[in-house]
Amino acid sequence: MKKPHDIIDATEKLKTLRSRRGYRSPFKAVGTYRLIDDGLRPEATVIIEAGEKQMHEASTGVGPVDALANVLKKSLSSIFPVIESVKLVDFSSRIHDSRSGTAAKVEVNIIFADDDTAWSVVAASKNINMASFTALLDGFEYAILSRNKKSARELKS
Repeated sequence: MKKPHDIIDATEKLKTLRSRRGYRSPFKAVGTYRLIDDGLRPEATVIIEAGEKQMHEASTGVGPVDALANVLKKSLSSIFPVIESVKLVDFSSRIHDSRSGTAAKVEVNIIFADDDTAWSVVAASKNINMASFTALLDGFEYAILSRNKKSARELKS
């Protein structure tokens, strides 16, 4: 894995790629997620489409973000085996308007890594779980694209 200062800004790379005519994400979430968090064993459910396939999966985790990450990995790894080696290595969140308290917009930053690369994604929402879900989707999308030869060339440009 690269040194911490070699972390790729996947959010910027994805913005550039998505701005190009004809760009198609390798997958998409159908609707959004469903999250049940009883404080003991959160469970997340998601529907993912990739090409002609549609996966409806559920998974649990030690917290809501872990449950969301687990269900996305479970859904995506059946079609994109590269996802199996992807790990979430750091997670942080912050608010920018402290006067808004718990209603403030939350920014989530997630650092991912595989065997030899590290990348970060940032997403924001008034809902910390939605910001986390969006960042997870972006992180997994970058992982898939960076392993596809044609997409990897576009990400470098």
